Amino acid sequence: MTRRRLAFGFAGLLMLLGLAVVLTASPGDPVLYPATGSDIRTLYLVNHGWHSGLVIPREALTGEGAGPALNAIALRFQAYPDLEFGWGEARFYRTTPTLAEFDARLALEALFTPGGRAGVVQVVGLERTARASFPLSDLVAVRVSGAGLARLLARLDASFRLVDGHPVAGGPGLYGPSLFYEGEGRFSYANVCNHWAARLLNAAGVPVTLLLDTHPQGLLLDLRWRAGLRPEPNLSKP
Repeated sequence: MTRRRLAFGFAGLLMLLGLAVVLTASPGDPVLYPATGSDIRTLYLVNHGWHSGLVIPREALTGEGAGPALNAIALRFQAYPDLEFGWGEARFYRTTPTLAEFDARLALEALFTPGGRAGVVQVVGLERTARASFPLSDLVAVRVSGAGLARLLARLDASFRLVDGHPVAGGPGLYGPSLFYEGEGRFSYANVCNHWAARLLNAAGVPVTLLLDTHPQGLLLDLRWRAGLRPEPNLSKP
C-alpha cells in the first residue's frame, strides 16, 4: 500500500510539473522568429552560472523600439561597441558578483518577500566581442529580425525607472566599465533575472517556457528545446 501511495504521489507530482510547464510556455512569433532575409541582428545570451544577461550592439539602442532610457545609455557608453544588460534584486545583485559571495539570507528575502523587491539593471560596456569578454561563460547567439529587435528594445527600455525622462544611475556595477540603474518591476521567485532575459527574447519572437527558465541551465535547455539554439563552447571546454 505504501509503495502504491508513493507511486501515485510521484505520478501526481509529474502531472503537476507537466501542467506547470505547459501553463508557463509562451509561444514564439513565427513572423519574427526564426529571422529570415537580410535584416538580421545577432544578440548573445550569457550564462554566468547563477545569472543570465543579454549582449546587444550599442548602436541598436538608438534605433526603432528604443526609448529615452536606452538612448541615454547609448550616449553614456558610446565608447563601447556592445553592452551587456542584466536584471536582478537591488541588494542581492549588488553584493553577489560571484557564487563565492552568495548570501542565503539576502537570496531568500529577494525571492520570497511578499510583493517582491525593487529591481535594478546592470549595464556593462564591452570593449571586445562577447566571447572574448566572457571566455568561461556559456554563450548563445540569438539571431533576431529587425522587427523582433525593436520589440525587444521596447521591453528592455521599459525595465528602467525614469525620472524627468532619464534613467536613474545607482552606482558602479560589478565588473568592467559598468553602472547599476534603478529598475521598474519587482523581483521575486516568479520574476528572477533569467525570466527577465527570457521575456526579452520572447518579445523578439523566441518561444520560451518560464518554469524552465527559473535557473540559467534551464534557460539554456529551454532555448535548445523550443528554439533550436545551442550554446557556443566556452574556453574552459576542449
